[in-house]
Amino acid sequence: MSEPAPKQAVRVRFAPSPTGYLHVGGARTAIYNDLLRQSWGGSYVLRIEDTDRARSDDAMTRQIEEALRWTGIVWDEGPFLQSARMPRHQERAQELLARDRAYHCFCTPEVLDPLRREAEKAGRTFQYPRTCAHLSAEEVARRRAEGEPAAVRFRMPDASVGWHDLVRGDVEFPAEALDDFVLLRSDGTPTYHLSVVVDDVDMSIDLVLRGEDHVSNTPKHIRLFEAFGASLPRFAHLPLILGPDKKRLSKRTGATSVEEFRAQGILPEAFYNFLALLGWSPGDGRELMTRDEMIAAFSLERVSNAAAVFDPDKLLWMNGQYLWKLSVDELARRVAPFAAAAGLGDDAQRSPRFHAALALQQVRARTLVELAEQLRPYFSDALAYDEAASRKYLQTPSLDALLAALAERWQQLPAWEKGGLEEALRALAQERGVKPAALIHPTRVALSGTTAGPSLFDLVEVLGRDDTTARLARYREYLQALPPAAG
Repeated sequence: MSEPAPKQAVRVRFAPSPTGYLHVGGARTAIYNDLLRQSWGGSYVLRIEDTDRARSDDAMTRQIEEALRWTGIVWDEGPFLQSARMPRHQERAQELLARDRAYHCFCTPEVLDPLRREAEKAGRTFQYPRTCAHLSAEEVARRRAEGEPAAVRFRMPDASVGWHDLVRGDVEFPAEALDDFVLLRSDGTPTYHLSVVVDDVDMSIDLVLRGEDHVSNTPKHIRLFEAFGASLPRFAHLPLILGPDKKRLSKRTGATSVEEFRAQGILPEAFYNFLALLGWSPGDGRELMTRDEMIAAFSLERVSNAAAVFDPDKLLWMNGQYLWKLSVDELARRVAPFAAAAGLGDDAQRSPRFHAALALQQVRARTLVELAEQLRPYFSDALAYDEAASRKYLQTPSLDALLAALAERWQQLPAWEKGGLEEALRALAQERGVKPAALIHPTRVALSGTTAGPSLFDLVEVLGRDDTTARLARYREYLQALPPAAG
């Protein structure tokens, strides 16, 4: 953690590349920019860095915007497409050429690739040897007139570059670690370094909060800001997010994109809360926090510079807590598409049983997908019974007769409510000389197919008289047809 930064209105930006789905690391960066802007005041700019046209995808641009909206990110300006600003980027490169802060480079990949391989073999970082840094204006003009392709490189000053990072503290790069990087490729297209700095200058971004994978880019960007005569923004670099195996988060260790978590039935407010705590804490032990509470508590000095570990189980726990707090009506709205995917159509979802089942299962599900699956037995006549449990229950003497007697006893009740249902079962168990559990457990499997769930008597009340009777009869048929255990 770094020293406190003064709270003052800021202009921040989130600048994803539309070359794939919005991933967890990018979503956390977007959330921290959101918290920072909401906490400090100012503006949040959304910029789509799509200058890599070969890998950028317009559909991904739309997906990123939707993923941000779903997560709860609020931006004030944009989205701006970086590709639409290419003439401006090229214009500013020409300014640097005119002031000798940049130069034309005619070195081809055929010339540079062997040098890169040689550096790699020696364990060194490749640095451009400034082969073209001192070509005369006449030679440059001649070679360009002859049609020889040329990139444009920035003339990096021979001095170390340092800054105070609002997360990492003081950072410095020695001069020998920096080289003359490319601003414009030989086809005239701008590189990331040029585009991002030109856009940050023109959009008056004064605090750049991004992932630590950009730390090595920052010295280049600082020198470019200086070359343009622009004020330096403050920088804050967030640590990596690691998977449960303490390695960089990847699909091998679980979901990595916002869309995947959304499809699993994670609530956006739980996702926001969970990612906000991956590297930041309010300092008082709180974990379940509303958006307003996070905004009020957020500060960069409480952002850790150590890598955060993504714990899927913690996310599921937190999501379950958020599910539990929803009203049944709101929960019904949220689960609707997942219930439909599980085969529960509009008729089922409009029925009183649907809402009653939701109320029973609400505290037992961790995701909307789990919840939808838990609702299916309430509307299905074809249950898959737990065979191992059923064989165990068969050890109770006269189980079939007990279940038949229970069905008859319940049918005779004048009112179908859980108090009377429980009283009838316990009275029957006492009469037959068995423990109530000898009836409760097999009856639960008969009605739901599983050994776990809400209170049996809540379940029976929701299913109603006719379905309960029919399910008990089907389960008795299943038990009678169950073949003997092997061995």
